This record gives sequence, structure tokens and C-alpha cells, in this order.
Amino acid sequence: MSVEEMITSADTVGTLDGERADILEMLVRHREFLRMTVRDITDEQARLRPTVSELSLGGLIKHVASVETAWVDFILEGPSALGDFENMTEADWEKRAADFRMLPDETLAGLLEAYDRVAARTDGLVATLPDLDASRPLPRAPWFEGDRSWSARRVLLHIVAETSQHAGHADIIRETLDGAKTMG
Repeated sequence: MSVEEMITSADTVGTLDGERADILEMLVRHREFLRMTVRDITDEQARLRPTVSELSLGGLIKHVASVETAWVDFILEGPSALGDFENMTEADWEKRAADFRMLPDETLAGLLEAYDRVAARTDGLVATLPDLDASRPLPRAPWFEGDRSWSARRVLLHIVAETSQHAGHADIIRETLDGAKTMG
């Protein structure tokens, strides 16, 4: 069975303990915080940008799902999964920017369903990856320092940090929309 098949059919997630359970618990918690920010809103509200930022609630859900997918692909496939940032075209940058926007043909429900699939895949990887110390070299990009490698563990912690950071952004946007907050 391939790693990809293992992570999509993992039924051991609930029986994890130790480090893997801790990583998974943090992922689940911060995903829940992000999801809470979009409870009871419409597609139109999910597209709104109530601050000077380009960010919207739907765009953040879409972006976090895209980033999580890319980093899991990096764990499984290596640096080519993240792209060649040194040779990106204007069209590549526009496609990347579209990951932050909820497009007119997209629905919040659809974005949340896609995010659920991404989360299930990542959760399965946490449960089944043979070695959290397995490393991959980072692609060359302006935001990575020199020639470095990240372990699967480091990548999973990065996914937790990304999710947490964007849950905070979403909380601010939601409070700006209608005063609702994730906590408090």
C-alpha cells in the first residue's frame, strides 16, 4: 500500500498518543477556530473584505486548505510540490493570489467541504507517516533562508502555525463584519 493510500484510509487517528497525538490535537483545534469564524454567514459575507487587506473569510479558508495541501505534497513528493518560486511568471503570481480570494463561482460550503478533505488527508498522514524526522530540501524562494531542509515534523508544525495565524486574521475580519468573535 502506498503512503497516499495509507493516509486516505487511516483509521488509527483516534488511537494515537505521544507526539503524533499532540500534533493532531493542535491541528484540529486551530482548524476549529478557523471554522468558527465562518459560522452562520452567507457566501456574500464570506467574500467581503471589510479591512484594507485583500483577505476575506472565504479566501482564508481557501488559502489555508491550499497551503496545507501543498505542504503535505512537499512531505510526500519533495520541493517540486511547492513550485519554482525563482521562475514564476505573472500568471503564476496571479494564480497564487487567487488562492486568497473566494471567487464568484465558489461557495463557502464548497470551500469548507474541500478543507475537510484536505484535513482528513493531513490527519491520515500524521497517523501513518513512517518517520517524522524524514527531511526534504526546501525549494529556493525569497522567504526561505539558504539551502535548508525541513523534517516532516517541522512541516506539520508549520501547518499548525499557518492555520493559527490565519484563524486570527479571520477572527478580526469576522468581528469587523458583524461583531461576532471566535472567543469571548
